Amino acid sequence: MKKIPQRTCVGCNSQKNKNELIRIVINKDGNIIIDKTGKANGRGAYICNNPECLEKAIKARRIERSFETNISDKIYEELRKEIADNK
Repeated sequence: MKKIPQRTCVGCNSQKNKNELIRIVINKDGNIIIDKTGKANGRGAYICNNPECLEKAIKARRIERSFETNISDKIYEELRKEIADNK
């Protein structure tokens, strides 16, 4: 039986299966993207497919701390849209 990788949500800090979470990636150029394939190069952070987790992460600046950089509101809006589309 194949083991399913576990990742921690930056919003609620709970561990879930990797395929249940949305991956956010910062690449070498400093561009932040939403990784739908889960295979993009760069440092990744994971968040639940839940608007409450995203709002917690934004309020506590957890995604910014993970990437050690400021994140524009445009990225947060893309994340909100992605979560709304997946519901």
